[in-house]
Formats: sequence, C-alpha cells, structure tokens
Amino acid sequence: MQDIFEADSIRKSFGDKQVLTDIFLRCQTGDIIGLLGRNGSGKSTLLKILFGTLYTEHKHITINGGLVSQPFKKTGIISFLPQDNFLPGNLTVKKTVNLFDHQIDQDQFFDDQVLSKVTDVKIRDLSGGESRYLEVRLILSQKSKFIFLDEPFNGISPIHIELIKEMIRSHSNSKGIVLTDHDYRNVLDVANKYMVLYDGGIKLLKSKDDFIYWGYIPDK
Repeated sequence: MQDIFEADSIRKSFGDKQVLTDIFLRCQTGDIIGLLGRNGSGKSTLLKILFGTLYTEHKHITINGGLVSQPFKKTGIISFLPQDNFLPGNLTVKKTVNLFDHQIDQDQFFDDQVLSKVTDVKIRDLSGGESRYLEVRLILSQKSKFIFLDEPFNGISPIHIELIKEMIRSHSNSKGIVLTDHDYRNVLDVANKYMVLYDGGIKLLKSKDDFIYWGYIPDK
C-alpha cells in the first residue's frame, strides 16, 4: 500500500513580500521529487511549512487522506534534513547515533565506507562533508513515511555524493522523498519527478523542453 502526502493552498508572506502562492505538492511512496528553483525562490521555506515548523495560516496538508497540521509532532510521518548542521559537536559519531538507537540497526548503519572510519571521532572534528554525510544517513534511516532533504549534497565530495544518491534511491522503495540542492545537476540525476519554484508558484517539469525553458539544461 502506498503512502500519500498532499499539500494544497500553501501561501506564505514575509512582510509585504509574497514568497509562496497557492502551492500544491503531492508525494507518494516511490517518488523522489527534485524541487528546483533559484536562490531565494522559497524552497527551504516550503519544506519547513510542509514539515510543520514554519507557521502559515494558509495550508492544507493531508497524509493518506487525514488532515495533519504539524506533521513533525507525529512519530513515523516525516523526517527532515535542514539546510544547516544540527548535530551536537561535543558527542562522538557513535554516541550521536545512539540518540537514534531505537530506530537504527547500528551494525548495518556503520557498515559504511565513510562512517566506519570515524566512529569515535567527535562531530566537531569531522570534516564538513563527513558531518553532512552522517546527517543525511541518519535522516534517511528514520522509520518515516516521508523524507524531506534540504541541500543534502552541500559540502560533500563527489565520491560521497554518489553514495548518498544510492542511499536515496534505496530508501525510496519504502518512502516518499522530496529534495532540493543548489547544484541542480545532482537533483536531476537522482530524482524521478521534477518541480520548479518560480515567482511564488510551482511548476511540474515533464519534458526536456521544460528543462530547457527553465534554464536547467542547455538548448543545443
């Protein structure tokens, strides 16, 4: 049975600036939705509203047909990777993973070519790429129906980017995933559905001509 997340009629303003206007987004199990858009177009704002941690009075969110106003308060519904780092710097990688122990098989989690080398290293002593890789792996490992990833490839080396893409593809077998990143090429490579935020609205990209029109691939 597929799980279905739907958000409709989402609007958000900051002062006199209208950032989002009547947004509709549907995500279901198996979807990897690449959310594209220029800097400042509202991608992070939208993900925070969908997660429920950014308030707007203009939204209608349902999960499997049931109305949910703050999805982050319900266990097993949505896990969210924010744009900024969030792990406690004074803990080791192993102790940090212990915080999520009820949801993670540690043997499987550390059977990983990146994390197996830094198990006893404190978070603050990891490289930026290692820290981000750990955050992405932790969020994807949560037993949630949906995963929202805000810039999961930020600061990651090319070889580790490919590992993250494979993780995302693997987890999409049982989850619905929405992701955005400043490097659109990684989004285009891993996603199977594409949307672009522009001028407060959201557009579904269906063909090569759409990508050319919005400037994501060159017109040869």
